[in-house]
Amino acid sequence: MSANVQPISSPLADRVTSVDFFRGFTMFLLAGEASLLYEHFFEFNNGIMQFFGTQLSHHEWHGLHFWDLIQPFFMFIVGVAIPFAVANREKKGDSNKKITLHAFKRSFLLLFFGWALYFIAEGSLVFQFQNVLAQLSVTYLVAFLIMKKSFKFQLIFTLVILLLIDLAYRFFPVEGFNHPWVNFENLGAWVNNKIEGVDKASTWATLNFVSTTAHTVWGVLCGKLLMSDRTAKKKIQILLVAGVSALIIGYSLDLLNITPIIKKIATSSFVFASGGWTILALCFSYWLIDIKKLFTTGSRFFIIVGMNSIFIYIFFEIGGARLLSKIVAPFSSLLFSWGGDLTVKIITSLGVWAALWYLCYWLYKNKIFIKI
Repeated sequence: MSANVQPISSPLADRVTSVDFFRGFTMFLLAGEASLLYEHFFEFNNGIMQFFGTQLSHHEWHGLHFWDLIQPFFMFIVGVAIPFAVANREKKGDSNKKITLHAFKRSFLLLFFGWALYFIAEGSLVFQFQNVLAQLSVTYLVAFLIMKKSFKFQLIFTLVILLLIDLAYRFFPVEGFNHPWVNFENLGAWVNNKIEGVDKASTWATLNFVSTTAHTVWGVLCGKLLMSDRTAKKKIQILLVAGVSALIIGYSLDLLNITPIIKKIATSSFVFASGGWTILALCFSYWLIDIKKLFTTGSRFFIIVGMNSIFIYIFFEIGGARLLSKIVAPFSSLLFSWGGDLTVKIITSLGVWAALWYLCYWLYKNKIFIKI
């Protein structure tokens, strides 16, 4: 990781503001999860708060909650940023070889930090690909390597890998793991068990990096679209058609009982459905911020987080959020104990969330942008 000192205005130079906003918004929501705020919603005896709590948690198996879109959001926006990053490096005079070596280095570091998070949490060396950094180490590199291929090639590539992983789940021949859409009884579970050397590993499949590569490649395609000379209206139209088409495919596969939407094993229907929502979210952000200029000031609140997204993710994942909670909790209890235990918990979580944002703001204000 390195700290790049740049002028305060540089994060937006030669960029589409909505891209930086999208990344920051996604990481800000992840910071909210790290503060444990969303868990407290279930403690309210209120239908609306219970609904928000449900939507801000992963679906148990077959179905789709809002929170199931967060990882696709992040993996997609990394893809969107790749063409911008490559163009900036080419503008600085970097050779193709140097840019490629940097991509391989970044992929290795993403994998290293992804594995390090498991090592820190478990206290022993564990090789897993389930967290977003480990998954990105693969999807980022694949998306980079085929970035300069034609649109047709990249689209067909993603459709082929989705078809192949779908078929692999359906026709995996090992007894006990040949039930493609049953938890712990499918190809993903078998691979998990073999990698981790246990009889029943995580419900989240390491193999997800295969199908979710589509999210990052689709991000590259959208990034190249935003960088193109097409009119803003045409870009919006293409994003709308792409997003709606992916939604129709994803939900049709599920409703017709062809392939169920299951995030934990990243089924093809899940990738299409979540990809559709993700593309539409980018489309709306682009229309709101870059076209209508309706949220340019407010977007900076989230852009600040996005400028150090990997750093803040690693920080709260290795225990930074828990440390901040220990600092904030005594003050919350002292000042708000009159409101009851739940009030104290909510205030503590909000304090942690605010502190995580302020850390990003402090780095931003001091022109420190930590990248890998």
